[in-house]
Amino acid sequence: MQRREFIVLLSGTAAAWPFAARAQQSAMPVIGFLRSSPAAASMPLVAAFRQGLAEAGFVEGKNIAIEFRFADDDFGRLPALATDLVRRGVAVIVGNNFTVPAIRAATTTIPVVFVGGDDPVRAGLVTSLNKPGGNITGITSLSYALTAKRLQLLHELAPKSAAIAVLLDPHAAEIAPEERLAKEAARALGRDIIVVQAGTAPDLEAAFATISRVRPGALLVGGGAFLSRSQHQQIVAFAARQALVAIYLLREAVVAGGLMSYGTSQPGTYRQAGVYAARILKGEKPADLPVLQPTKFELVINLKTAKTLGLAIPSGVLSIADEIID
Repeated sequence: MQRREFIVLLSGTAAAWPFAARAQQSAMPVIGFLRSSPAAASMPLVAAFRQGLAEAGFVEGKNIAIEFRFADDDFGRLPALATDLVRRGVAVIVGNNFTVPAIRAATTTIPVVFVGGDDPVRAGLVTSLNKPGGNITGITSLSYALTAKRLQLLHELAPKSAAIAVLLDPHAAEIAPEERLAKEAARALGRDIIVVQAGTAPDLEAAFATISRVRPGALLVGGGAFLSRSQHQQIVAFAARQALVAIYLLREAVVAGGLMSYGTSQPGTYRQAGVYAARILKGEKPADLPVLQPTKFELVINLKTAKTLGLAIPSGVLSIADEIID
């Protein structure tokens, strides 16, 4: 080969390298990740999701790409965010319960993995837990089913003469069974409850004002991303100011200074969502992947907060705690 021809061939090959790299990158499967809550509040869940993917052999930037979208608790943005992911041709979409209606409206073919606390059969997301059917499967924590147990724990710790405030998110799919179970448990225990709703920041301030005026002896914080993740620090701070005996869904609230929580590990459910997304990328169909349910619930207690409240945790409650934070 003559020197000039070699130089031309080499320059042509070099010029093609960027295009080849882009083609290789575009060939990576892309996962759409959509949450209704803000990005900052979702980072522990994103880390757990990446962990689940890695366990199945998928590493972001190496053999998969992830398109993240967060609605910042503005539910009106979800349809556009879901449509944008569909237009980008993602291979699978992972979202929390609040995002699924928007995702379903945008696609009936792209596989969807949901993570949430509602009953997906009752909500119409799947045909059955064992055989979901269609393009949707996921992980449900069934958090609403623990409402009666949470109320019972408050009953054991709070003054019997005082009412218990129940703070619920009107946007949460599980609000109806949560409220029903709370009222049934309250009647069985002979306790009065006050149900207050908040699904936005202004609503939460109004709810705080109502609770302050009523002056209950305890607070049960319900499900949904807004209360359990986006606003849990604000709620913990409010409970501390009001000296309220409070129970939350997630351990993160207790780490932030809340008194106690009873529920599943949300990072654990997102790790499993990563595993499910990987299985779909490898060729399995959502219709054949059963909806996963929790097998373990954890009671976490913050003893430092209890001391601040001047509260002595009964030995019977301490004995069943899975974790005690000093």
